[in-house]
Amino acid sequence: MSQFVTVQVGQCGNQIGSAFWPLALYEYGVQTGCTGVNLPKIQRNDAKKTDDLFDAFHSFFVLPDTAHGTSFKSIADIKKAKVKARAVLIDMEDTVIAGLKRGPLHHLYEQACIVTNYPGSANNWAVGYHDHGTTYHDKLEDTVRRAVEKCSRLHGFLVLHSVGGGTGSGLGTATLKLLADSYPSVDRLVSCVYPTFMQDVVTAPYNTLLATRELLEHATCVFPVDNTSLMDICMLQTKKKENVDQINYNASCRPFQDMNSIVVNMLLHLTSGSRFPGALNIDMNEIATNLVSYPKVHYIYSSFSPMALPASLMYARKEAKLQDELFMSAWSRSNRLIKIDPMQPSSMILSSAHIARGNCSMTDLKRNIERFQGKMKFTTWSREAMKIGLCSVPPAGHSASVLCLLNCSAMSSLFKNIVEQFDTLYRRKAHVHHYTRVQGFEEADFLNSKESITNLITQYTELENQKQFDVSRLQVI
Repeated sequence: MSQFVTVQVGQCGNQIGSAFWPLALYEYGVQTGCTGVNLPKIQRNDAKKTDDLFDAFHSFFVLPDTAHGTSFKSIADIKKAKVKARAVLIDMEDTVIAGLKRGPLHHLYEQACIVTNYPGSANNWAVGYHDHGTTYHDKLEDTVRRAVEKCSRLHGFLVLHSVGGGTGSGLGTATLKLLADSYPSVDRLVSCVYPTFMQDVVTAPYNTLLATRELLEHATCVFPVDNTSLMDICMLQTKKKENVDQINYNASCRPFQDMNSIVVNMLLHLTSGSRFPGALNIDMNEIATNLVSYPKVHYIYSSFSPMALPASLMYARKEAKLQDELFMSAWSRSNRLIKIDPMQPSSMILSSAHIARGNCSMTDLKRNIERFQGKMKFTTWSREAMKIGLCSVPPAGHSASVLCLLNCSAMSSLFKNIVEQFDTLYRRKAHVHHYTRVQGFEEADFLNSKESITNLITQYTELENQKQFDVSRLQVI
């Protein structure tokens, strides 16, 4: 099975990571107790399914030679076997990582794969990228190398960070560039959190613009999410009658845990085809090949179904949803992980993929994909082509699920918002001096980043307005 190294950068990236590892273990049938409640146990009814789960365990975890063939049922078994996560933890302000090292899963993290500093990147992309990126370049390179050397079949890097702060945006994209330079043939899959209209960092428009340019240059695929969409999903789920008895937000930071877990569930579903067997599986290298039709046009919209709260608990439903309902929920606005609308009249679908897990047949896929093609507006050259995947192992706690991935021109609204927010702040030259005083940064970097994003917006516009060419047949006289 394919192996992935997770690179968690900044406060946001490491908080998502803190939700990633308990849910990854739970998917393999291991109870961690990190959520404070007992999760419903995964039913392993036959030896074949047990073997499938154990074989996939290597995708995210390093097992010592003495642990091969061992069955893990609890966190005590994991600790006793000295299992380690394939993770690199990076933060220039060590509060979150210090919490992870004191937590119940502290034994999963290799000390040699942790890079921290104090007092942080001051919400400044230039400090994170140029200052810390240069100072810690060799250490980061060595840390990543340690993680890579423990992989026998490295497939890709999962990079988790935000783009609004200093460390996540600056050092996160500096690390991404390092990965692109050192491992150019290995996929770099980025899940980054974009700030929305309510920003808690004044300099977020600058950081977001500068980070986005680096993501366009060095990422294989970007799966953006935003806090507003994640919070809307959580709020909608809390209003559902079946969730009322399951939600208790008295625990500290539970809403944020649920938001992080939604991102994690998407990533686990995304990588399922590379980890588990299936009748029509998708390997991760097929994602970029089929969804990225033009260079730099690699921002992928994602939504999935079912959603369950508390998301960090993956609460098991007794009733199985009908397949048509699963697909309809995956396409709905309430399940999108970013505030763009691929169903708007001007939006054009460049490429798409549907990945089903668990109890789903080819007939179900074909019927619902035909329905999807009737709903959306496609380019003339992509309408009849759609990547589909069918993984036989369902997500923990559910009998089936569907992940919808779209490369669509509606993503341009994200980039237009980035440019508008930047122009509002830059028009007054506010806070620019904090960036220009950092060695290696020049004010022209702002304008170059804006130009790069503006060119991408123009490319999306051209694709929306692209007309079909009618070539008349040759006539024989």
